[in-house]
Parts: sequence; C-alpha cells; structure tokens
Amino acid sequence: MQNVQDYISKNKERFLDELIQLLRIPSVSADSAFSQDVIDTSEAVRTALENAGCDTVEICETDGYPIVYGEKIIDPALPTVLVYGHYDVQPADPINLWNSPPFEPVIKKTDTHPEGAIFARGACDDKGQMYMHVKALEFMVKTNQLPCNVKFMIEGEEEVGSNNLAVFVANNHKKLANDIILISDTGMIANDVPSITTGLRGLSYVEVEVTGPNRDLHSGLYGGAVANPINALTKMIASLHDENNHITIPGFYDKVEDLSQEERAEMAKAPFSLDAYQKALNITSVDGEKGYSTNERNSIRPTLDVNGIWGGYTGEGAKTVIASKAYAKISMRLVPNQDWQDITQLFKTHFESIAPKGVTVKVTPHHGGQGYVTPIDTIGYKAASKAYEITFGKKPIPQRSGGSIPIVALFEKELNSKTILMGFGLDSDAIHSPNEHFGVWNYLKGIETIPYFYHHFTEMSK
Repeated sequence: MQNVQDYISKNKERFLDELIQLLRIPSVSADSAFSQDVIDTSEAVRTALENAGCDTVEICETDGYPIVYGEKIIDPALPTVLVYGHYDVQPADPINLWNSPPFEPVIKKTDTHPEGAIFARGACDDKGQMYMHVKALEFMVKTNQLPCNVKFMIEGEEEVGSNNLAVFVANNHKKLANDIILISDTGMIANDVPSITTGLRGLSYVEVEVTGPNRDLHSGLYGGAVANPINALTKMIASLHDENNHITIPGFYDKVEDLSQEERAEMAKAPFSLDAYQKALNITSVDGEKGYSTNERNSIRPTLDVNGIWGGYTGEGAKTVIASKAYAKISMRLVPNQDWQDITQLFKTHFESIAPKGVTVKVTPHHGGQGYVTPIDTIGYKAASKAYEITFGKKPIPQRSGGSIPIVALFEKELNSKTILMGFGLDSDAIHSPNEHFGVWNYLKGIETIPYFYHHFTEMSK
C-alpha cells in the first residue's frame, strides 16, 4: 500500500480535528433530550462519507434514529466490503466523575497512551473507531488505491439495541449485499500485542420492578410489619449467584459450550498481568465464577450483573420511609449457543418465582442479541491478520471478547456474510465509563491498517 504513512502524516491534524468536531456532538440515543443531537450527528457522518469519496450517500429513515448508508462501487465484479459502525454514544453520567467535560474533547497523555489520547464520550466506542474507516476510504480514493467496492452502514441506535437496524437489514438485502462485513467496535490486547476479536458474547437486558404497599410508608409505624420492596429486591438479586458465583437460574447453563483444556491453554498464552489489571482498576482482588481465570470469566463464560438499582428516598438528608417500589436493571452476557430470548424467559420465570410474600414482581425485557464466533480459517480473517502483520510487525492473536454487538449474528443470518472484528481500542480506554478515551496512536494506526485489509482480501478472493 503506497504512501499510507506519508498521507497520514500530512493529514494528521485534520484527521484529529474532524474527529474532535464529531465528538463534540452529544449523540446520546438513550436520552430523548439529545434527539436533535443524534440527528445532527447522522448529518455529519453523511457529509464525512461524501467528502471521503463515496459516490452515493443517503440518510435512511427508520422508526427511530436514521441509518447513514454510503457506497463506492468501482466494479460490480470485484468483492464488496460492508463497513458497519455506530454514531450514537452512551450517556455520560455520572458527569462529576469526568476529569474534563465529556463532550469537550481534549488530548492528554496517559500511561498506556504516552503519545496522547482523545478524552470524550464516544472517542473509542464507536465514533473514533468508525471514523478510522472513513479516513481509510479517503486515503484509498484520493490515491487511487481502492481495490474493491465498499459500502457503509452507520447506525444511531447501537447503544439501545439496534431494533430498527434489524428491520432495515431485513428489508435491504440487495442494497447491503457484500462479501465480508468489517467492524471496528472492539479492542486489542495492547499496542504491542495486536489481536483480532473472534467471538462476542450475547446479551439479555431486563428491568425489574418490585411493588409492596400502595404508597410509601412511615418506617417507624410500618417497619417490621410490612414487606419492604427494597429489602426484598436485594435478597432476590443476591440469590441469583451461589457461593461459587455460579448463576442459580434453572436451565441457564444448559447450552453453554465448555471449551476443551487445549483451547483454554491457547487462550492463556495471551499476555496478561493480574497485578496490572488490579492496579488499573484500583482493586485488591478479582472476583468471578470459581474454576476460571479472569480472561475466561470475561469472555467464554456467561455472567449476570446489576447495572442499576434504586428505590425510596435518595435525596440529601434523611427521610424515613418504606418505599412502595424498588427497581433494578440487570444484564446477562451470554456465550454462543445461549439464545438471548430463551435466557430472558428463564430469568423472568425464575425471578417471579422467588418473590417473597407481600410483594409483586414485574420483569420488562429491554433488548438483547445472540453471541457470535468467527472462524480463523476464512479469507476475511487471514486478510485481517496479514494487515496487522504489516503495520504492527507481528502476527495478531485471535481473542474472544466479553462485549456484545447484538447485530453481528443477525448480519450472518440475514446477509449470509461473515464479520471481521478489527478493533484498535484498549481495555483501559474506559468505554461506557467516565473519562472514556482513544489513543491518538491507535486512531492513526487503524487508518493505516484498514487499507491493507482491503488489499489482501481482494487478492485472496481472486
């Protein structure tokens, strides 16, 4: 690939400035207060794709936020790469834990990013990684080195379940026809240890509501005589794990694949320092399912976590009440073969069954998706591996991720296409957390590496 490093060097400041402007827009899809900002971001992505060289770009309306579709077709006989990404971001809360405003991007040096990192909500997940593909296209078009066709599908609802994208994909098979899907919404082990994500966990996300008396009650007059929904909820949640951190929902593990000792031994070859892991999180020990390592717990094993819990009085000072209601949001990360809808139903049935007398329980499913595993013997994986080898100087390690991209399994079902996950973020980049950031080096390295994937995938497809 000729002159890619020179092109990046000459355009580095512009590449950074463009991303910073995109990060300034608070495209929080989960909060309707930001609805216009989400729409504004879709327009910004459309303009960026047009400027990068797409011949056709359109805003595709949905029942929710729009999907930005773009394409550059140079020869229908050549392979077609479909790039997927998302322009919506997670809520920035809690704002007080950010060291700088979440939508006022700044570049600061860190231990893992000595060359500097862009701090902003969406920097790594997924605006920064999505925008690498836009700039990689620009390079290939401007230097006349695009070897195949490319399509872009950038959505605005990934952080809230991608429900409308599923409808769009089902209704647009011809428009989205491709030979491989390319996504950068994952990470790698370290800047000096490149890796390619070969598996994603599925997801089931639910909200639970526990109701006791018909109104908040005086805790002195009624305490000890009436079931307390908050007490009941916390006991019910605590019962979802046993003493070995094994999930107690009947049938939960029925379809979980147990990897062989040989496969687990291969996973263990990935560099990992438990001391560094604990230090980065400021914890004194790790926790999880007995019998598995930290890297196994967060990738090949299913989990259940409370993401939020509330009820009663939480304002300043004291208010002695027994709350009428208590709530929690719970997510379950699932491994391949676990169907998210089946797991959701298992959770609902079990959680309702363990409700103590005096309270009623309501379980509301929010969204979910299937897990995904991509083979390492495909042309797509081999092309990605060669691309990393060229720009990093070493062969990448295949690695399963603990995260979820629910739409990936649906892509294979609807479009009959494999997905390659070329992530350039690090675990320490604090996605979904305060002070999210993305290394400047990583951003530029992605722009450098992606064109090599196009080149090798086209060559191997002949």
